Amino acid sequence: MQSGSYTAIITPFAGNEVDYDGLDRLVDFQMANGITGVLAVGTTGESPSLSWDEHNQIVERIAKRTRGKSLCIAGTGSNNTREAIEATRHAAHAGVDAVLLVDPYYNGPSSLEIRREYVAPIAAAFPDLQVIPYVIPGRTGTQLLPEDLGLLSQQYQNVASVKEATGNLANMQRTRTCCGPDFTILSGDDGMTFDMMTDPEIAAGGVISVISNVAPAAVAELVNLLAAGQTDQAEALKTDLAPLFGLVTVSTTEKTPFGAVTARFRNPSAVKSLMAVLGMPGGGCRRPMGKMTTHAIEVVLAAARTVQAKNPDIFKPCAECFDIDIDARLNDPANWQDLVYSDY
Repeated sequence: MQSGSYTAIITPFAGNEVDYDGLDRLVDFQMANGITGVLAVGTTGESPSLSWDEHNQIVERIAKRTRGKSLCIAGTGSNNTREAIEATRHAAHAGVDAVLLVDPYYNGPSSLEIRREYVAPIAAAFPDLQVIPYVIPGRTGTQLLPEDLGLLSQQYQNVASVKEATGNLANMQRTRTCCGPDFTILSGDDGMTFDMMTDPEIAAGGVISVISNVAPAAVAELVNLLAAGQTDQAEALKTDLAPLFGLVTVSTTEKTPFGAVTARFRNPSAVKSLMAVLGMPGGGCRRPMGKMTTHAIEVVLAAARTVQAKNPDIFKPCAECFDIDIDARLNDPANWQDLVYSDY
């Protein structure tokens, strides 16, 4: 997969149904603001709670809308190889440019098994389709290791990139050693993109981003600056974006009758809440994900207000595309009162 900035796009809901018109608007927003490609139905797109019919319709819709304008990646991974093959077959027929295969979650096969019984059969069955392993052990409880990834890249020309979300720079460096200089490493963590692209032992080519859902132009510019070696300008932009990068997971301490507990709101809770506050298509998350606490939404608002005060150009494309007043949206409680639980 080519280097660049890709958006792991959210799935907007209206009530409990997919908001397909809203999805079209979000895809258009991404393409108008310099994003290299769009990832459909990844974790950010709430793939675990979509039916396969919804999953396939979203892939078809985004593939059609992006064709000839930007690249389209479809999330087709599963903890069931047979299911992943069927999803990949559908995505290939829909005309996507690549598929993303998350490591099999819960049943947790070894790296050897992930290589031989999961990625390899799919890469062999679809030789004309780019296959991107997605390594995120914090979500899956297992991990495709750099050594097995290196073997895959040698055996299959269509395994030429990885979405790397281990958070482990040493693992990323080992991936570069095993996979060689022409292999594309894409950051799977917005907050690590700068370090991954500037470390010569990793030499990442870009990012599959969550935060580009609300700030596509800024994330695309960050990647472009880093690719051009303009590190000082990129570092300044990274600093301005940093509060948003902190929203991929939001943890707060909450009081209960039995004592304090940690409430951890994982992606896409915070970004979808921010999109709702800003007036973008989004809706809430689908159960079992739900609302945020008052403390958590305050974290989201504080981050967005900091970004708006320091560098309003980051949200400017959003304001223009969706015809919204960012400052007004971020300061009117009516915009978030339905996004939070009334109590713990």
